[in-house]
Formats: sequence, structure tokens, C-alpha cells
Amino acid sequence: MKSYTEEEVAKHNTEKSCWVIFNDRVYDMTKFVQDHPGGDDILLEHSGKDITEVLQDKDLHEHSEASYEMMEEYIIGTVKGRELGDRHIRHLEGQRASLHRRRVGLLEKEVEFKTYTKEDFSPTETDTKLDVKTHQFLDLSKPLVPQMMRLRFTKEHYLEQVHKPRYLPQPAQFFGHPLLEPLSKTVWWVVPTIWLPYVSYNLYKSFEFGYTYATVFFFCFGIFIWTFLEYGLHRFLFHYDDRMPENQFMFLLHFVLHGFHHYLPMDRMRLVVPPTLFVVLAYPWITLAHFLFPSFMAYGVVAGGMFGYICYDMTHYYVHHAKVIPFHFAEMKKYHLAHHYKDFEAGYGITSKFWDYVFGTALTYQ
Repeated sequence: MKSYTEEEVAKHNTEKSCWVIFNDRVYDMTKFVQDHPGGDDILLEHSGKDITEVLQDKDLHEHSEASYEMMEEYIIGTVKGRELGDRHIRHLEGQRASLHRRRVGLLEKEVEFKTYTKEDFSPTETDTKLDVKTHQFLDLSKPLVPQMMRLRFTKEHYLEQVHKPRYLPQPAQFFGHPLLEPLSKTVWWVVPTIWLPYVSYNLYKSFEFGYTYATVFFFCFGIFIWTFLEYGLHRFLFHYDDRMPENQFMFLLHFVLHGFHHYLPMDRMRLVVPPTLFVVLAYPWITLAHFLFPSFMAYGVVAGGMFGYICYDMTHYYVHHAKVIPFHFAEMKKYHLAHHYKDFEAGYGITSKFWDYVFGTALTYQ
């Protein structure tokens, strides 16, 4: 699909050549001008322009899903610098579309939006006083969770701000309580130190039954299951952004689960999952495995799933804080940083892009 600059599109602003931009795609609507139900004057008024927010504004001119499907007949290319690959066009509607555009617009204004693909990528430290004064969000010099409990935000303001990355030279204050604060911090090596012995235990229990090849198969099957959980949890639990009700407690839960990571993506002490939290998250799945499978299978599946989780957390830390090796990890580092700095509603895979391709949420970048 051909790419056009915004300047090229802007030249096609007449009845004889009417182009528009919608969701970063370029459409030649010339043949549709006279057939536009709202009149040709409305379409011509916006010809040569980005009509994404205009189309989604129900107060101005509401459009049906059929109208979006009809538009696909007129796609001629993408906007240069905003290529989204071949993934399905997300027809966001109304408030959700407007909200997403504003949040992504905030990312595009950041220096890191243009530098995250560089090998020597290093974000700029946030001026905490200027930040809280400018954005009226959280004060980074104070414990964050108590502020989230005390302050009141609209859903729109919270989601815009929590996805705008900030940077501190040291770990942020999370709870601010001398007993709770250490529980929020986890150094990366704790994950393999605690969970690799558990993987070995489950493998041992499975091998005890004497089905060697079956144990190996179900270990690999467990890894495969984890890759799906990795994608599903990231997309539907950690990023339940627009499904989140307008409720301060839900904002707090979102912030603790994953919002904090987008707010301070380079906080070294809060990149891997704390063991206490992981026990809570993993217990139902381990119980389910033993309910669904015979014991020798269940132990193998749990071992594989836990090993997949270890690989996930180590990869996540690695791509954020290391000069990665070229094989696989250099690409995954760019891919994951694109999730932070380009479009946080796509690119959910951390260890691989497999499920993003399956479900049409793959990210592309220059």
C-alpha cells in the first residue's frame, strides 16, 4: 500500500480530487462526493484533511458501522510516518475514539516518540515540579498510591496522563509506608531464584510417572499456554482502559496493576512481578491445570507455564534495561517500546509477536 505525506493529501481538496485521512489511512472519496448522504459541501469542507475526530463526533455528524465498511472501498494508502501495517482498522466510535486520539497525541509530542527505536535510547528525566503544575496529575516527589486514593480525576484525564511516560533517576515512592514499600519492589534476579526451583519440582513430579516423552510434550504445551496468557492478560486485564467504569477505586486498581508501568516505564524495581502478587495471579491457573489434566500432565503443563512466565519477566526487564543482543531481542525491544511510545492499544506481546499477528494487534514502526 502506497504512503503519502500529509502535504500531498492536503493538495487533493476539490470536488474533482477529494482525499481525506481517517485512522492514518488515506482515502480517495472523489467518486463518493455527490453521493454523500449529508451533502457534498460537508465532505468538501474537510477534503485534504484528517477527519478521524470529525467522523467520530456524534454531535457533529453520526456515522453507522456500515458507513465505515463502505469507506474501505476507497482506501488508497497510508500516511507517511504513521504506517500501521496490515492489521485491521479499528473503527473507534465517539468518546473512545476521541480519547484515544488525545492520548496518542500526547505521546507524539514527547521526544521519546522519535527516539525509542535508537540503540542508545535514553529518556529525559522529568521535572517533577513542572510536571504536576502543567498536567495536574500526580506529584512524583511524593508517594503515588496515597495520592491515587485521595485525588479525584475524570476517566479521560486519568487515562491520558497515566499513558504519558515520566522518568526518575531512582525508584518512585509507591506506598510511602516503611512496611509496604519494600513489598512493591522486586529486583530482576528474584524471579528465577524463586520460581526455577518450582519449575524443577513440577518437572520432577511429572517425570516420576515414567512418561518421559509425554512430560516433555506437556512442558512445551505449558509454554505455549503461557504465551497465550501473556497476551490475554496484557490486553484484557492490564489494558482494560476503555472498559473501565468511571470510578476512583477502579483507577487505583488499574494504576497498581499496570498503569504505573506506563507512567514510569523505566522504574527498575517495579518491572518484574512481585512474588506475592504472582502467587495470587498464578494460583487459580495452577489449580485449573490440576483439575483439567491427570497429575503427570498437570505437573508438566505447570512446569512449562511457569518457565514461560520466567522467560516473560526476564525478557521484559531485558528489553527495558539492557543493550540487547541482535538475535530476536533487538526486534522485541523496539516492538515493546513502540507499545509504550507509539500505540499502547496494540503490540501486547513481550516475548514474541505471535498472538498479535493472530488477533490483528501487531505494531509496525520505522
